[in-house]
Amino acid sequence: MSTTTPTSATPFTILPSSHARAHETFPQAVQLEQALRQKVRGEVRFDEASRALYATDASNYRHIPIGLVIPRDEEDVIAAVSVCREFKAPILSRGGGTSLAGQCTNFAVIFDFSKYMNKMGPVDPVTRTVRVQPGIVLDRVREAAEKHALTYAPDPATHSRCTIGGMIGNNSCGVHALMGGKTVDNIHSLDILLYDGTRLTVGQTPDREIAGHIQSGGRIGGIYSSLKILRDTYGNLVRQKFPNIPRRVSGFNLDELLPENNFNLARALVGSEGTCAIILGATLNLVESPQFRTLVGVGFEDVFIAADHVPLVLTHKPIGLEGMDGLLLDSLRAKQKALDDIPLLPEGRGFLLAEFGGNSQVESDQRAHDFAVAMNGVAEARIYSHAEAHRVWAIRESGLGATAFVPGKRTGWEGWEDAAVAPEQLGSYLRSLYRLMEQYGYWSPMYGHFGQGCVHMRLSFDLETEKGILDFRRFMDEAADIAIAHGGSLSGEHGDGQARGALLPKMFGPELMEAFRTFKRIWDPDNKLNPNKMIDGHEIHEDLRLGADYAPWEPETHFAFASDNGSFARATLRCVGVGACRKADAGTMCPSYMATGEEQHSTRGRAHMLWELMQREVLPKDWANEQVRESLDLCLSCKACRSECPVSVDMATYKAEFLSHHYEHHSRPLAHYAFGRIDRFARLASIAPGIVNFINGLPGISHLMKEVLHIHPSRKFPRFSRPFTPDRRMARDASRLRGDRRTAASAEAPRVFLWADTFNNYFHPVTMRAAYKVLTDAGFQITVPNRHLCCGRPLYDFGMLDTAKQYLEKVLDALTPQIEAGTPVVVLEPSCASVFRDELTNLIPNDPRAQKLRSQVYLLSEFLVKFAPDYQPPRVDQKIVVHGHCHHKAMTGIGEHGMTDEIKLLRATGADVQVLDSGCCGMAGPFGFEKDKYEVSQNLGERVLLPAVRNNPEAIIVSDGFSCCEQITQNTNARPKHLAEVLAGNDNHR
Repeated sequence: MSTTTPTSATPFTILPSSHARAHETFPQAVQLEQALRQKVRGEVRFDEASRALYATDASNYRHIPIGLVIPRDEEDVIAAVSVCREFKAPILSRGGGTSLAGQCTNFAVIFDFSKYMNKMGPVDPVTRTVRVQPGIVLDRVREAAEKHALTYAPDPATHSRCTIGGMIGNNSCGVHALMGGKTVDNIHSLDILLYDGTRLTVGQTPDREIAGHIQSGGRIGGIYSSLKILRDTYGNLVRQKFPNIPRRVSGFNLDELLPENNFNLARALVGSEGTCAIILGATLNLVESPQFRTLVGVGFEDVFIAADHVPLVLTHKPIGLEGMDGLLLDSLRAKQKALDDIPLLPEGRGFLLAEFGGNSQVESDQRAHDFAVAMNGVAEARIYSHAEAHRVWAIRESGLGATAFVPGKRTGWEGWEDAAVAPEQLGSYLRSLYRLMEQYGYWSPMYGHFGQGCVHMRLSFDLETEKGILDFRRFMDEAADIAIAHGGSLSGEHGDGQARGALLPKMFGPELMEAFRTFKRIWDPDNKLNPNKMIDGHEIHEDLRLGADYAPWEPETHFAFASDNGSFARATLRCVGVGACRKADAGTMCPSYMATGEEQHSTRGRAHMLWELMQREVLPKDWANEQVRESLDLCLSCKACRSECPVSVDMATYKAEFLSHHYEHHSRPLAHYAFGRIDRFARLASIAPGIVNFINGLPGISHLMKEVLHIHPSRKFPRFSRPFTPDRRMARDASRLRGDRRTAASAEAPRVFLWADTFNNYFHPVTMRAAYKVLTDAGFQITVPNRHLCCGRPLYDFGMLDTAKQYLEKVLDALTPQIEAGTPVVVLEPSCASVFRDELTNLIPNDPRAQKLRSQVYLLSEFLVKFAPDYQPPRVDQKIVVHGHCHHKAMTGIGEHGMTDEIKLLRATGADVQVLDSGCCGMAGPFGFEKDKYEVSQNLGERVLLPAVRNNPEAIIVSDGFSCCEQITQNTNARPKHLAEVLAGNDNHR
């Protein structure tokens, strides 16, 4: 087997980019839209915003579609195809839109199955099958199957949002394809619709059934007759030329037509990327799911040595075997992600993760132990607990996002991210590929399914200059030569699409390419289903989302966008389309998508819209564009995307920037001023809060105010209070305590500045009193603001950035003594703390005081853990249910792991502490009060948080955010507490 690096003398030239094609139109688009609206009960969208939303997937490519259809059911699909056929309009079927090879972007009418056609039938544990619609998310299938100790074996890293239809289109694989095979190996039958209206169910076909279909004649008989001829003509060549490796995904599955494979038309269509048929439904084969699993991590000197040992590891029969290199960890560190998880890995710069399964934990653990013992003297092996395994798997699954937009590195892109070879060839293949990368000056971490010889990467291609693009094309040609020389496949999971379609002749030769064309024509003779993909497609370096003519609008901005070279356009390019914001089962991001299931309400959708706005090609009117504003309108500014998005898309900041300019062209609603400057009204109301609360409660006045401010009738106005001031008793107790704690080495207790935020100061001063007591008990000397200050948190929700900057400059001036002295600043409201850690330096990047203040701000839990390690919380004998504020998790990480300090303190009380994976509460400042947001707000609250509160009537509900507390109190009988109140003990009351 040759392992040298071939060279290519093939000349390439620059081809049209997506920008050159951006204004391509379908002549009868208006009539087509009208006809579809008449026939389709689902949604038909041909507006600029919808076309912008679906112009790209997770690949390097961009095609502005003709329009969008979101069918409700099979009848809708049939009707829509009939209309498209009448107008000769091409069709592209799309699931989660996470395709990396450009399969899900085309100049066509896009059918999005994910919103409505996402149902499934009951799991049949006897036949081990289940019937599903194409838009169902993989994890929903796996959850249902696990109730019977079964699973759907293929599980790509996007399992929380990828759809079964998309998996069938790509022939997806994933970690446990080692246990149960690729998608093609797990399909029982498909219900399909052809462009000409033919509908049929396909699967295994015995010879007698083939003969029966042929004898019946008609369109279906013609299909079977033609496919049989195709099989008989090319069968031997297929056997000779198709690589016999675990991950051959490139090309059409002509091998499934062979007699030894029972002429399986369903499996022949898997991986055809929507170019042959439209999937209406699928019956899936399920496999046994080991109910007990154990993960072992193995560290090697480098990733090449790790790859060399894959065949040895496979002899121990793991159910999953993944690999990654040290560059992946370096990328995570540079992005400040998974910092607490990385130390779980063994020493080394190349890693294998081997998962073992069993019918009992003892059996699973024993297999892992035997493997670890066998690795003694070869490499360091670590066996993980279940909790540790979850964290280690998260490192591996972060691969795609972790390797994009790494600080200090040239951006990595898809392209050569999916080739596969036999596991025995993996080490040699990676070394040869690495030498080629060095020749071109490219870098990329390596990670993926090492157990089946499939390695992913994001190479640092230059896709914005002519030289860079031509180098990219030449590299792809030479990399293909290396993979083929190692007996490999150009695609091992992600499909061919436009990224690798033009390379298929290298792999299969002219005769099989003609067989592929024939296969496509049999199903789709008019070439209207996802045309120009896989075969006879556009070139690899054509239709690039960037391209040599990429010249986005670069407007002046309020925020610095330092991580994106000061460019808002570059910031909007961050989204790589991986779709982590489209998950609906866990985490916080993206709450509005969880509530609506709409692409335009996902972080990805909004990022794509803003990116398109910067192109000035599809979306008109720049900042004044109303469709972009509507897309951002349901963004709760929860900032979850900042931490949960693998590439840290910060939609809250993008929204604030956009709105600040949008309202330069439009008058602001009165509610913006009322909510945005709530600190001023709260300060005035605090002079006589009883009178204000009485007036607010009068039915006539309350109704009028709600109408004027566009507040939903079911919402209650929060009650104002007098602001917090330390009374004489508190000051005396503090003085006494400090006196008690003086030592010869310390003349006075250390100082801390307690920030009086608008929400706790004017609405919940009991929290301020509690925090004052806690900090006093912990031995600190406390100072509080001696005048009204506000960080301006609500201003960002409405883009009132000039005012927000004024607020922050006032804070810097007032806190200059504390900043210069390095005094820690404790902030009780997480959303206010996030202003000081994020917006402050983004709005005022050049003031050194801002940088210092950012590093001096702490949440109460962070401060106590860092500066009072001996602090002992009081005993609590009740259960505690914790709801984490979105901004808290955005600052410190996702899930319970992101609230480590708070949970540590609460568990130190001796209480049974339950942390909710509840996502955003749905209130999000003014969001939940607004009339047109109320339903979304309630849906989000009812997702996890509110039922959990109602189901724990005796528990203490801990929620540090003012908005979160309002959502709870306005929908339940509970009275949530801030962490400070729990730590202050029973003598602190509202």
